[in-house]
Amino acid sequence: MLLAVLAPLVLVANGLAAGVLVGTQLGNWPLLASLPADRYVSTHAFFATRYDPFMPACLVLTAVGDGVLAVFAEQQALFHLWLGAALLAVKTLVVSLTKNVPVNRWVRTVDPDDLPADFAERDPRPGWGRWNRVRTVLTVLALLANCAAIGIVTVP
Repeated sequence: MLLAVLAPLVLVANGLAAGVLVGTQLGNWPLLASLPADRYVSTHAFFATRYDPFMPACLVLTAVGDGVLAVFAEQQALFHLWLGAALLAVKTLVVSLTKNVPVNRWVRTVDPDDLPADFAERDPRPGWGRWNRVRTVLTVLALLANCAAIGIVTVP
């Protein structure tokens, strides 16, 4: 019963989080990287507020749900896949909280009409973009592990 309810929820939550991050990587990030500084600040501030708390909630549900599924796994392969997916989701959360969220918060404090004099030196785009790629890869790998686990469960 737990498996029948929790596994689809985890798969959906993980898929939604991965979709947001892949969408950001393919669409939002190229736009942000190409904008002049003042337009970048206002556009980034706009995007940064659109995914909270949706994406973090999906990642927490993925991590906790996968952890629970791992604890109750009846096969070693399932245990490893769900534990691996949980750890990947946790790593995504850690990268988000330590690398991307601080930039998002800082950018929201910057006035696009009065950029700091040292903005060119402090421009967070290169670092933010790298860490966004990292968390995208981690979340997609978690999704692949979850899909593999569902495949094991559903294929006799």
